[in-house]
Amino acid sequence: MVQAVQRAVQILRELAVTGPRLGVTELAERLGVAKPTVHALLRTLEAEGLVVQDRDSSKYQLGPYLVHLGNSYLDTQELRSRSLTWADLLARRAGEAVWVAVPTDGRMLVVHHAFRPEGAVQILEVGASVPWNTCALGKAVAAFAPAEERERLLAGELTVLTGASVTRPDRLAAELERVRAQGYALEDQESAIGDAGIAAPVFDRSGAVVGAIGVVGPVERLLAEPARQELAVAVRETARNLSRDLGAPRAAATGAVG
Repeated sequence: MVQAVQRAVQILRELAVTGPRLGVTELAERLGVAKPTVHALLRTLEAEGLVVQDRDSSKYQLGPYLVHLGNSYLDTQELRSRSLTWADLLARRAGEAVWVAVPTDGRMLVVHHAFRPEGAVQILEVGASVPWNTCALGKAVAAFAPAEERERLLAGELTVLTGASVTRPDRLAAELERVRAQGYALEDQESAIGDAGIAAPVFDRSGAVVGAIGVVGPVERLLAEPARQELAVAVRETARNLSRDLGAPRAAATGAVG
């Protein structure tokens, strides 16, 4: 590990999570690093376009070149590129918005968003990051992750976003077992009041889970019967087809255990 690089990344993470603007003193305290060191790192990041300094407050925020890096990541993300057609088909079939997401550091990063057909004005959510335990996408991935990874996630921080967020490891573990048995996961107002989700895991050619695809929308539309069962079937079938596009073995692509 190169310490200077690690600290520079920590600065970017602090600005992303805690920001939008932080000063040298604030960052030094958060990182436990001397102010001259933080200042030197910020000047270097600024020269590369990764951070910019606000003229009025002299505080720093994320820079425009990060957008270029993010777009480059999306352009080379195989799950995203393979999911474009399948996500659009699912959105039309379900009549709901569709998210495709990949796991990153205990969260789910949305890499593709297909809008709900004939819906009102919608906001593109590509780049959104949601705690794994509060969304169907995250639970779908965690359920089919290797046992060691699943245990690590359950032992880690379990975020609370609403009163419905599940933070007891034993309850989450039981829910993940149900997900493994049925092949899809549910979210009932755990990320945002009034919102729900139904998602299924996506596997690659090695048989490993690499992400998830699912529908998101109002709880009254997604989780009321018979809509819930119909949407679950559509999501599972789409995830299976997407997994096959990625070269997943037939056993993995079915997305259910037992």
